[in-house]
Amino acid sequence: MDADALQKLIHLLQATDDPLIQEQALITLSNSAAFSVNQDIIRNLDGLSVIGGMLSDCVPKVKEKALNALNNLSMNIKNQEKIQVYIKQVCRNIESAPLNSDLQLAGLRLLTNMSVTNDYHEKMTNSIPCFLHLLSEGTERTQIQVLKVLVNLSANPAMTRHLLRAQVPSLLLLFDNCTNRDILLRALVFAANLKKNMNNEDGATIEDQYSEDSIFFTLCRDSAPFTQKLASLLHHPDTEVKEQVVKILTQ
Repeated sequence: MDADALQKLIHLLQATDDPLIQEQALITLSNSAAFSVNQDIIRNLDGLSVIGGMLSDCVPKVKEKALNALNNLSMNIKNQEKIQVYIKQVCRNIESAPLNSDLQLAGLRLLTNMSVTNDYHEKMTNSIPCFLHLLSEGTERTQIQVLKVLVNLSANPAMTRHLLRAQVPSLLLLFDNCTNRDILLRALVFAANLKKNMNNEDGATIEDQYSEDSIFFTLCRDSAPFTQKLASLLHHPDTEVKEQVVKILTQ
């Protein structure tokens, strides 16, 4: 689509209250945003703020399509600088959306792109308990998507203590030979990142700041059950899984 057509779509979004028209316009913008040249055009036409405004819409399908459009647009660094102002709204949408819904997954996909660099992690800190709740209660599809976000956050040393303080009693259940391979591998990378960052803190961690049902206790303080789980995974048929297990055990 050329700039004129994209501008008409953006103006249409601003002019209509019809959710069906809004959905179709957002789908078209989302498809257009798959092409890098259009990502710049849409930003220059102030399309990001118009699409971002749709995140406050009361119609779930409109919010979902807006998130999908922003997800495609977020593949562009300059666009990320504009989209980051909506991260907290995206987090609110994820928290309020029905569990395992398309709306929730669309929000998580956008956060995955926005968390590839460390630049905007701080804006997601307050939603860590929500992410871990989804990890415990979500379907496999939801678990995979939320683990993508958690792996990105755990790679940032500045997020380590926020993650270690969080509570997720069912975390150990993921480290099992019966667990979906994609979930298991990402859970292992998540744990490996946290253990690595812990080891790099030169013993500065104050254990009293962590509750007994925190991730810290599961992975570090009362780690015997976790170690037993890892030992059983040494017999896993997947090479990458075994490599991650060895990485954790030798840290």
